[in-house]
This record gives sequence, structure tokens and C-alpha cells, in this order.
Amino acid sequence: MPRSPSPAPAPGERLPYRIDREFARGLVWFRRDLRMDDHAALHYALKHCQQVWCVFVFDREILDPLLARGLKADRRIEFILKSLGALRQALTDAGGGLIVLDDQVRKAIPCLAAELDAEAVFANHDYEPIANDRDAMVRQALATAGRELLTFKDQVIFEANEILTGQDQPFSVFTPYKNAWLKALQPFDLRPYPVDKYRKALAPVPAAHRSALPTLESLGFAPSNLKEIAMPTGLDGAEALFREFQTRMGDYGQRRDFPALRGPSYLSVHLRFGTISIRTLARAAHETVQRGGVAAAGAAVWLSELIWRDFYFMILHHHPRLAEGKSYHPEYDAIRWVDIRTGDEYFEAWSQARTGYPLVDAAMLQIRQSGYMHNRLRMITASFLVKDLGVDWRRGEQYFADQLNDFDFSANNGGWQWAASTGCDAQPYFRIFNPVTQSEKFDPQGRFIRKYLPVLDALPDKYIHAPWTAPDDVLAAAGVRLGDNYPQPIVQHKVARMEALERYAQARAAGKRGK
Repeated sequence: MPRSPSPAPAPGERLPYRIDREFARGLVWFRRDLRMDDHAALHYALKHCQQVWCVFVFDREILDPLLARGLKADRRIEFILKSLGALRQALTDAGGGLIVLDDQVRKAIPCLAAELDAEAVFANHDYEPIANDRDAMVRQALATAGRELLTFKDQVIFEANEILTGQDQPFSVFTPYKNAWLKALQPFDLRPYPVDKYRKALAPVPAAHRSALPTLESLGFAPSNLKEIAMPTGLDGAEALFREFQTRMGDYGQRRDFPALRGPSYLSVHLRFGTISIRTLARAAHETVQRGGVAAAGAAVWLSELIWRDFYFMILHHHPRLAEGKSYHPEYDAIRWVDIRTGDEYFEAWSQARTGYPLVDAAMLQIRQSGYMHNRLRMITASFLVKDLGVDWRRGEQYFADQLNDFDFSANNGGWQWAASTGCDAQPYFRIFNPVTQSEKFDPQGRFIRKYLPVLDALPDKYIHAPWTAPDDVLAAAGVRLGDNYPQPIVQHKVARMEALERYAQARAAGKRGK
């Protein structure tokens, strides 16, 4: 049977939500879903309310910690602002508008609902423990005033308990999860939520809230380099990127691992902030696979990447302790990382792109300069920090959280624990990426390295992956002075690998003794 809205769906339930009453006035609370089309909460609000207002809140409980960590020129805040401009215009053109507040969400939403006399607030599910706690406080405050908070699945295809093992347990390995995901998929799961035909319920923004969008400065932030890196924003930016990617989706499997090639979709930040629907993307991939032909293989690989996203959301739901910095496999919390002083020196060299390993350094420059890092490079740089340098993976996880435009806790944590071999379905602890052979394999001509490290541009392909192996005359001819304009390797990979194996072996032995 269809179910009423709730944060945690019943196992296997994938039918439309049922709302048991109609409302005179409703409020849609936009969060990670900055679009008007194919929007679950907006669809249900418009369908079941006579009047609907829309709101986005810049939550000070999120923004203030960013400022406290020195992230004043945060590209994500600028991306949100530009995307809100597009969303506000779309809603206004449809007869409504968007209220934008700068406040603490847990106070702002109940207050605004009271001001508008909204009987219900509609929002889409969020999955991080801190977001669930926030929603619980908002729900309680609304309930005290006789109002409701109704939430809906929107940012994933399957969530929480919808895909379980035959024993009704959460999966811990991706491939069986993926197979179950594909088997469970039904046409309804990919169907868009219609919004336009219900738009008559949209209410204009009240006069008291018709001010312009806040500025970066009024929020406490400064302009970033978003314009310089030409990042597409908002609804139109997401649609343009998706149209372009569809022309090369079939090549995704062959090109995705090579950072110098245009292989990825570059849609991750749009998925993160919901300027495009996951159903739109998964539907396109699935239909391409179903049609067969030359594009099917690439589409299948891309669909797998989208399923990984659902997988990590599911893992976080069942293991909220991950948000407390815990390893998925507790025995690895006993790993003895390098001492604090050495760890600080290594971490600084890694984050400042001074490791002496060109592909690692080029990747770290990419994230610093653009807020983006190619997925293959995320794996390589994470493995290098954790296993070559022996630095706690949590430090890298936090650095990526601060730098990535597309930062999403579940995927970021899953990726770092995968690289550190501490997570579910992670690479084995003894699998340690060799940064030189990875460079030779995935950037054979050094095109990516040369883009971010022009100091190495004149080195022959043979030596650009490991400049310290080049003869002195080759280095001199290329203008490369090791230890001067480019660093010597911070560690020897062969030695570091053996130290990492010993580090993990000790933790595993300690874990066995503790059982």
C-alpha cells in the first residue's frame, strides 16, 4: 500500500506517497534540491495545498563553521547564490517566488510557517545524522504549533531500507547491492515528479520578503574564482552539461580514468545541490543500456557510478557512527599513524602540492584551484596520503570536505575509507597505489601534469612521472632543479609501502587479540 511521508521508508516500499489530508497553505523548504522541475516535495505540496510558498535558508549553523575554518571565499556559497537566482526566476515565472533567509534553520522555518500560517512544511529527505537531528528539531517545533513537516525521497533512487539482502540486512559489498538495485528497479522509480501542471497553487512572495537575494558579503563571504573557472551553475548550467555529456556517454567507460581527457560528466556538483534530478540522469543511463548498441557499455558504467552514490547514502543510514569519525571496520581505529610532527609536515606538503610526485601534486593543485578533482585522482591522492605518508585518513577527508565543490559527506567518507582500506567493500589493505605507475598508466603523455605543473613542461614523457630519475643534463635542459623549483620526493614509495603494510598488520593483529 502507499505510505504516508516519513524519513525512513518501509523495506521494499517504492509506491507513491499518500497524504491523507488537504491543506489550505503549505511551505516548501528547499535544501539540496535547487530546481523547480521533477521535485518531489514541490510536487506533493502543489498537489495537496491551495497555496504554496517556497523558501531557502542560508543556515548559520552551516555557514559560521565554514567561516571559522577560514573558508571565506567558498565556491559552494557562490554556486548556491547563483543557482538560487535561477530557481527564484523559474518560480516567479510560474506565478510564485522564493523567500531567501539568512538565519538558523531550526528557528527560521517554524517562524516563517507561523507567519504564513502554513499548515505543513514540505521538504525532501536528507540523510546525514546532523541533518536528521536538525529536521527532528524543526518537526518538533512545528508540531508544538499544530503544524507538520512532511519529507519525501528525492535525491536518490533507493534509500535506507529499500534495498536489503535476502536476510533483510543492509549490504556491505557494492556488487551484490548493485545487482539487487537493478533487479528492484521499476518504471516508477525513474519517473519524474510533475510540477508544471499544478503550478496554479504557487503563491507570490509576501511583500515583507520581496528583497533581493543576499550578497556574498552580507553572508560574511568573499567572491571566489567561480567565474574564472567558468563553472556552469543553476538549472541551465546543469542542463547544458547533461546535454553535452549525453553525446559522449557511450565513451565514459573508456575515458573516465584519464584526467587529461573529457571523460566525466562534471555533473557531481549539480547532483550535490540538486540543480538536476537524479531520476533524470539515472533514467537516461538506464534507457541507453536498455536500447543496447555502442553506447550501452559506457552508459552501464556511468549508471554504476550513480548506484555507488545510493550505496554510500545507504551505508551512512545504517552506520551513523561514520559521521563521528569512526572506521567502518573498528579494528582499523587502532592504526598507529606517523607522529604528530611528521604528520603535520607530510600533510602540509600533500595539501600544498609539494610531495615531489607529479601526478599527486598536479591533482592537489587541481582541487585547490578549482574545487574539483578527477575521481581517479581522488583515489591516488588519498592512497598516497594514507599509505605512503602514513597520515590519518580523517585529515584528508576533512581537507576534501573543505575544498570540494561537490562535497557530500557519505560519498567523501566512503571514498576515503575505501582508499584507507578501513571502509565497507574497500580496497584490500595491501593494495597500495604506486603513484608513478598510476601516472604512467593514466596520464601517459603527462598532459594533465603539464597543465598544472608548467615547471615540468619541458621534461620528456619518459621522465615527467618521476623527475628524480632523469639524468642531470635532461633536468638542466628542461629547467628543472630538484629541491629548488620542484621538490625531491618526500618519501620513497618502496620503503613507504613496507611501512604501511607493517602499520596495517599491527592493527589487524591487535584487533584479533581484542576479540
